[in-house]
Amino acid sequence: MVGGAILRRLRAQGEHDLITATSTELDLTDQAAVRKFMQSQKPDAVILAAAKVGGIVANNTYPAQFIYENLMIECNVIHQAFAAGCQKLLQLGSSCIYPREVTQPMAENALLTGILEPTNEPYAVAKIAGIKLCESYNRQYGTDYRSVMPTNLYGVGDNFHPENSHVLPAMIRRFHNAVQDGADEVVIWGTGTPRREFLNVEDMADASLFVMNLDRVTYDANTDPMLSHINVGTGTDVSVLEAAQMIADVTGFEGRITCDTTKPDGAMRKLMDVSRLTAMGWSARIGLREGLAQTYIWYLEQLASGAVVREK
Repeated sequence: MVGGAILRRLRAQGEHDLITATSTELDLTDQAAVRKFMQSQKPDAVILAAAKVGGIVANNTYPAQFIYENLMIECNVIHQAFAAGCQKLLQLGSSCIYPREVTQPMAENALLTGILEPTNEPYAVAKIAGIKLCESYNRQYGTDYRSVMPTNLYGVGDNFHPENSHVLPAMIRRFHNAVQDGADEVVIWGTGTPRREFLNVEDMADASLFVMNLDRVTYDANTDPMLSHINVGTGTDVSVLEAAQMIADVTGFEGRITCDTTKPDGAMRKLMDVSRLTAMGWSARIGLREGLAQTYIWYLEQLASGAVVREK
């Protein structure tokens, strides 16, 4: 999703010779394959947006795959980029790197100050390793490898799988199906009171290129060699119930929304401190209601084309 948005933006700019490879063309967990690719292409800059991702069910079901595949992707891409002479790299992480009981909003200096959320700890450990890989290569070899940590992302290209999707696409699918079935009720997990921050993928693409294109003096002045990652978010959050109400409005659902309080809430709040990025000159532009409407239009297009099939 993020890689696609970044690629669309770069193609629209028309200023670069773009090198890409699909997952079927290049297995990033295969060290030899990545080495061969990097040595043959010799990229001037690398954007690492690839990762194994998923919601709470997927993280709980496949913890070994989540830590192994993400560690391998990061180690292979970052090291082989360096071995091929690439001095500039941007790798994308996740807000789950921060401790479960972290002070809100979550600032960059909260990294490694507490226990991680158990449900996604393997993924979080891999993403922390990615940050430290970049910092270590910068310290030892003088490379310019940077990391951005987005909050919860959604938008065009999202995953609407019934088991592996994140909260917004999962609710979009559920509310859409309720409208199609004429249902008068949609049930959401938990009390609906936990608050979450959501960033549109187009804003994330814009922020990624903004950070990558910062001159080194500006970037170094706003980071630290041992704390070089930058949070990306909106700086605002909504309750899960408020998000559900927005989606009901966008999809045309007019029934009642019921909270299943027997299901877990998870962390009560996850909000990014984006003051560092704001001070550098970037802020999000797409409001949540606007972004949800755009995402729903894209979802309907995918349904119509057969790219997304409704589950039975």
